[in-house]
Amino acid sequence: MNGTSAGAFQRSSLTFRPQLARNRWNAVFTGLAGLATATAVLPLVLVLVYVLIKGGSLISFSLLTQLPPAPGLEGGGIGNAIVGTLLVTAIAALIAIPVGVGGGIYLAEYSSNGSFASFVRFGTNVLAGVPSIICGVFVYGLIVSTRIFFGQSYSAMAGGIALAVLMIPTVIKTTDEGLKLVPQDLRLGALGVGATKMVTITQITLPAAFSPIATGIMLGIARAAGETAPLIFTALFSPFWPEGVFNPIATMSVLIYNFAIMPYQAQISLAWAASFVLVLMILAANILARWLSHLARA
Repeated sequence: MNGTSAGAFQRSSLTFRPQLARNRWNAVFTGLAGLATATAVLPLVLVLVYVLIKGGSLISFSLLTQLPPAPGLEGGGIGNAIVGTLLVTAIAALIAIPVGVGGGIYLAEYSSNGSFASFVRFGTNVLAGVPSIICGVFVYGLIVSTRIFFGQSYSAMAGGIALAVLMIPTVIKTTDEGLKLVPQDLRLGALGVGATKMVTITQITLPAAFSPIATGIMLGIARAAGETAPLIFTALFSPFWPEGVFNPIATMSVLIYNFAIMPYQAQISLAWAASFVLVLMILAANILARWLSHLARA
């Protein structure tokens, strides 16, 4: 074969020919994959659009700052539920972040291949799959029914503990995996210049893994903020402004549940408005988590 015919053969072999069977099948399966992707995203789009239509038009300053009205009455707002959600989620974060990050540090830095570490990882995976209502019942039996906090039963503290139980597995796993991504050379270099294990972890590995750890924390917070079942058993509900962490407290998810099943249009409208606000809060947390994950890859 001379040079001219070889060049022509190479050019023709690189030309896309859609009539070939393999290219037709490739187009078919590409279309099926795209259809499956669109089907998976469609429920999210429909939920966001429907909640926007039903609740977005009701957003106002008074809605975000006033107490809910008595059943059947017009007006009012969801201000106490917004404050309660932020308070309960903050309590959960204050509990789950130190425990989860500490557990992840132990798994990645101190006992990465031990039997106890394997047991903890297995337990973390199991706990991540436990239904949230089970966590609520557990905290109810442990804290609410025993009135362990100054004789109080339902409280914001109990709700925060229940949400912390749900957050801890996510924080542990992301911390563990984030620390594994840190190059071993950084640890060896720090130890080589005389740094202790603790100094190496606090000054080298944790800052290097900050972005994935922060991403896991934000995902855990986003999940906790939208839970309902654990809070029904622990924080209950209150139509008033929060009166401390050891008293019943209103939250967005429980307000939505309570008002959506009422036969009054005013309460149903407030439930849709609260749904819209809660979706925005969770969406913002997930966007922040995505941004932090992009920082980790940069």
